[in-house]
Amino acid sequence: MGITATGIGSGLDIEGIVQQLVLAERTPVDQRLDSKEEDIQARITAFGSLKSGLSSFQSALADLTTAAGFQKTSVTSSNSSVFTATASGSVTPGDFSIEITSLAQSHKLASKAFANTTDAVGTGVLTFRFGTYDSGANTFTANPDKTIETVTIDGTNNSLQGIRDAVNAADIGVSASIVNDGSGYRLLFKSDDSGAANSLEVTVSDTGDSNDLDDAGLSQLAYDPTAAGVGSGKNLSQTSEAKDAAFSIDGLAMTRSTNTVTGAIEGVTLELKAQTSGTPETLSVGQDKAAVSSMIGSFVSGYNTLKGVLESLAGYDAATQTGGVLMGDSLINGVGNQINTILSGAVSGLTGKYTALSQVGITTQADGTLELDDSVLSAALNDNFDAVARVFAATGEPTDALINFTGASSATKAGDYAVTVTQLATQGSYTGAATSGFPLTVDASNDTFEIKVDGVQSGTITLTQKSYASGTELAAELQSRINADSALKNASVDVVVSFNTDHFEITSSRYGSASKVEFTAVEGSGLGLSVGAGTDGVDVAGTIGGVAATGSGRELRGTGDADGLQLDVLGGALGDRGTVSFTRGVADQLDSSLDAYLGTDNLIDMRTDGLDTTLDSISDQRDRLDERMLSLEARYRAQFTALDLLVSQLQSTSSFLTQQLSNLPGAYKVKSS
Repeated sequence: MGITATGIGSGLDIEGIVQQLVLAERTPVDQRLDSKEEDIQARITAFGSLKSGLSSFQSALADLTTAAGFQKTSVTSSNSSVFTATASGSVTPGDFSIEITSLAQSHKLASKAFANTTDAVGTGVLTFRFGTYDSGANTFTANPDKTIETVTIDGTNNSLQGIRDAVNAADIGVSASIVNDGSGYRLLFKSDDSGAANSLEVTVSDTGDSNDLDDAGLSQLAYDPTAAGVGSGKNLSQTSEAKDAAFSIDGLAMTRSTNTVTGAIEGVTLELKAQTSGTPETLSVGQDKAAVSSMIGSFVSGYNTLKGVLESLAGYDAATQTGGVLMGDSLINGVGNQINTILSGAVSGLTGKYTALSQVGITTQADGTLELDDSVLSAALNDNFDAVARVFAATGEPTDALINFTGASSATKAGDYAVTVTQLATQGSYTGAATSGFPLTVDASNDTFEIKVDGVQSGTITLTQKSYASGTELAAELQSRINADSALKNASVDVVVSFNTDHFEITSSRYGSASKVEFTAVEGSGLGLSVGAGTDGVDVAGTIGGVAATGSGRELRGTGDADGLQLDVLGGALGDRGTVSFTRGVADQLDSSLDAYLGTDNLIDMRTDGLDTTLDSISDQRDRLDERMLSLEARYRAQFTALDLLVSQLQSTSSFLTQQLSNLPGAYKVKSS
């Protein structure tokens, strides 16, 4: 291929001319695309700032949207070395007199001393049972709420330390440790839970010498509190008695299995630490109005921060005569208008002194920001705390004490809804036939059964073989064994077993149509149990606002205007059950409106996606411009190359003609001077 050099023939700077012509063609288009891209990038950034500002404001609303968020409480102990307290949820304000007689403690048992931690103890199975020991009657009654647990000891873990590790690894509610008291190494067993009902009974299946009671082999670790002593199954020594905490509140005597006391005072948890010295201590409980005021203050400052963001993005600066990137944008104008409308209006459905922000100390200033008057807010909280909460939160107020408002959805409309209950929720249960009487012996002929609870099938359940003195004792054994089944535990289902006159009643802890109890296999007789299903539970049924509601267990969920309204029907009579007044406070309304801009498929993301698509189209336009400019450059170059060739040819022809003319005969050449 030959080498082409443009401009040689004509002397013109063809390459420079072509580049300048292409640049002149390209520059206006580039400038237009650059300007459009810069504007779009600025709008994308602005929408990001808007979304961030709205998100921060929504976070400031979080604790104000529900009544639970207002349940801030303050508790004060007059002597924190005797007890401390915390509060949550609904509380009963007031002062309470506290006296502590004794603290709860866990049951602890110790083995005899061994020379070394590696000494072999024995092999077999350790069975731990929790219950209450009555020293007067010398009886041990199983705790029906605790499962019976076993730990297998074999040749790989039959030393003192091996047994300790096996018990701890089993995670059965018993902690094992080894201490040296100077006489040797002792194995200690401690019930993880304190309280009189969590005493330990340790029985042994001793595979070493087949004697489960003597003070040899694994049976050295047996502890039957009712036995006569060492060598008869009571081979561990008690180092700490299982005891309940005993105390009084305002003179009312109470006991608890733990030093953490809940339920004695509504919404308050006490931590008992020491006995009182004859003089009661005082617990002061009240609503933490300072914490609520702080929450409301954060809401005000959060709005003012958002106000600044909105003005920077969509406002007009008269001094500089410039507007924000989103000035005139319908989306940002829309969100601003929605927020202002909610802030300035009264809460629909509220009556009385407190129905709007201005009545609780929040007013709008000339510049559009909010201002909080702490003195007005404090007075309102002292006057009617719950009414102030309703100004901000979504709340439901049932008139019936046995109906609780538990929640609502974004679709629930504010209003007063009549509640009618046509069916109360029940629990599935099984009622046995009459037993053969007590004392009742459980042996190899009648000690196993299988049960299905709430649709979950158990494995084979085996009762402890012994003579049961009463129905209460055997009911505790049945409940403990059923609730210990691994399949039922893994499914989080359990039962309550009671003895009524002459028969057992087994009741699922669940309410509703999914609550079921059925015996699928029963060995032997005498217990009054047989294969078959009991009575299934039923769901609550009724109407909310005159429209049929959906029942699930005890929950009644509204439809229609009350869509998503959730009520927990605890009991009571059938028929008219009063009303539920549902209102949406300012914070809840704001939170719901912001979801349109922050939730799934929100308006800001949709707008940003559209701008991203426009950016992609600009990129495509640039690609097409590059292609067009390449084509234009090639055309210009071809045209100027042809011009260069033509000029070169004309110059060559001119030179030839000049030479030929100068060679003609008689030609007169004029010399230049």
